[in-house]
Amino acid sequence: MLIVRRKLSALLAIIIATAFSPHSQAAETRLVEGQTLDDFMTAALVNNPQLQIAEEQLNIFSARKRAATGQLLPQVNANANLTDNRRSVSNQIQNFDGERFSVQLTQTLFNWQAFASRRRANASVNQAESEYFNELATLMTEVAESYFDVLQAEDALESIASEQDAVRNQLEQVQSLYDRQLAQVTDLYQAQASVASVQAEQLKLEAELALARDALQSVSGIQVGDIFSLQPEVDVTPLDGSIQYWVQLAKENNPLIQSRRYAVEAAEENISEKQGAYMPRVTFIAQRQDSNVGFDNAPQSRTDNTYIGVDVSIPLYAGGSNKAAVSEARSQRNIAESELRQVQLEASERVRGAYLQAQASSSLVEAAEVLVDSTAVSAEAMQRGFSLGTVTSVDVLNAIRDQYRAERDLQRARYEQIKYMLILKREAGTLDAEDIVEVGNWLEETED
Repeated sequence: MLIVRRKLSALLAIIIATAFSPHSQAAETRLVEGQTLDDFMTAALVNNPQLQIAEEQLNIFSARKRAATGQLLPQVNANANLTDNRRSVSNQIQNFDGERFSVQLTQTLFNWQAFASRRRANASVNQAESEYFNELATLMTEVAESYFDVLQAEDALESIASEQDAVRNQLEQVQSLYDRQLAQVTDLYQAQASVASVQAEQLKLEAELALARDALQSVSGIQVGDIFSLQPEVDVTPLDGSIQYWVQLAKENNPLIQSRRYAVEAAEENISEKQGAYMPRVTFIAQRQDSNVGFDNAPQSRTDNTYIGVDVSIPLYAGGSNKAAVSEARSQRNIAESELRQVQLEASERVRGAYLQAQASSSLVEAAEVLVDSTAVSAEAMQRGFSLGTVTSVDVLNAIRDQYRAERDLQRARYEQIKYMLILKREAGTLDAEDIVEVGNWLEETED
């Protein structure tokens, strides 16, 4: 768990240092508008409410731990009592000023409830810290996913624009042939329908781009500018190890699983704390008192009284409340154990899904690259065949559709390969600063 914390802390430091460096886009725009992946991640760290809530929860439990520790440290109290007294004894009135000053030091020697309370507070701090780092890792992957969703939507929109140009060009050729009575009206209708279909797809992709940009703005809290694009040639490191290897990593390092383990530990200490109500409490006491009044504020000669002692308190009977508290604490422990098992099952499922998706995306990228090349050659051949009259207009339109569809499939596979790689590392608890920096280095400024 310490390794995970160090990695994510390094991630946090590197992102903030990069974003606020003198040459960074974030420093120039004060993070009003983002372009690079670092811009959006830095803004998300500052603006995301869930991360801020997790941080404040950590602060709360840290304060509770300090309070529990304070109960075991020496306690020093000073008291001052000044009175104006009027006393009547046998019809004799006596007026005098009373003074009583004291300083007392107490030190817990044995208090099982206080000891267990501090151990429980320590486990709760570790739990809150794990939940904070889980929220941080989740936020980082959400920002990266949203960023690549925008890039994918922009690339798809650019591809559909090129497809529209190609289909319109085919429509003009068919229209020219039809005007010279060299093409059938069905060919013309088919070309017109293809243009309409591409236009409808373009409207759909424009809406998807708007939604993707809005999602990125929502998760980061800043406006989306002209973001950097993914380099044409990106070498994504293949996954090492089997699926069982990654599942085992998640069981050991996943921050959410770690937080549930600490919750079980805190629940165990809560049982111990409640059982401590049956045990004696021993306290060391040292006191000095200076007073000129005695019992019931009766006047007396000024005395200085200093004593040192040990106070022992032994509980005998509390009406069954202690037994009920122990029973409640055991039920809470059982709930915590069930929640731990549930989180472990869910994390294993997410790791398996992300691993399979990452492996599939890697294979899809290779297959899609081959398909893009083949469909491009096929579309070019169909165009030549149409010019020679050996193929129909429908064949050309289908080839164009297949070419650009394969292009968009390749774009989607490239982005999904990166996203699933980040998700897998997040669920396995191995996401570190180098992963985020490496992904950021794959991006380059878009050329107009």
